[in-house]
Amino acid sequence: MTAHARGSFDVRLTPQVDADLKDSGLSRMTADKQFHGDLEGTGKGQMLAFGTGAKGSSGGYVALERVTGTLNGKRGSFTLQHTGTMTRGVPQLTVTVVPDSGTDQLTGISGKLTITAAAGKHSYDFEYTLAESR
Repeated sequence: MTAHARGSFDVRLTPQVDADLKDSGLSRMTADKQFHGDLEGTGKGQMLAFGTGAKGSSGGYVALERVTGTLNGKRGSFTLQHTGTMTRGVPQLTVTVVPDSGTDQLTGISGKLTITAAAGKHSYDFEYTLAESR
């Protein structure tokens, strides 16, 4: 059975200095998130990105994020895989649960998370399923 979790999150991105990437358009960052709402917990991630930084330009990023907390009353952790592309200012983002990454009461979780960013605030809508306990 498909379930939904909705709420907001705060995110802090910290650039990681890598002299080999200077002037390449490539960057690397760590991400620290605090989730609120149906998902209460933290996210810790690593992100690789490419972009020129110009307004309305194109670019892309990939990231892996380990989420730990309580999802609609069930405790555990799971990993999210992010794949994002910006085409001349138009974003496309896919965030999915890595198969078999769930632990504890979230073992067997699968799903897709949709992120909305507006006016400097972030929210999520997480559509997921949990495998039945055996």
